[in-house]
Amino acid sequence: MPEHIELGKKGELLAVEYLESRGYKILENNWKANRREIDIIAVDNNEIVFIEVKTRRKNYYEDPEEAVNTKKQKYLINAAEAYIFSNKIDLDARFDIISVIYDGPNHSINHIKEAFSPGIN
Repeated sequence: MPEHIELGKKGELLAVEYLESRGYKILENNWKANRREIDIIAVDNNEIVFIEVKTRRKNYYEDPEEAVNTKKQKYLINAAEAYIFSNKIDLDARFDIISVIYDGPNHSINHIKEAFSPGIN
């Protein structure tokens, strides 16, 4: 498996542990439908939260969350709409980003709640 795929999987596992330790109920991990994918879908209080996880090594040139550009946001919004529709979800929705800086046994997590909203660019 390519190193960047393994790194991404480690980051997602760390993000799930982080969220669960804060009381989030994880509904899906790597949810896929057609060509759509959402890293983590969770419930926090009375909101469904769609979470994009970006993991980078310590020496990477940009912060991980910078990779969630407008194009990626639109992709995630479309995927979330598909999930909500197919599962008949009746909760307010939120889009978060979790960035993980991974450095061997050490890591840091930055959780950006309400990182972006549908219709706002």
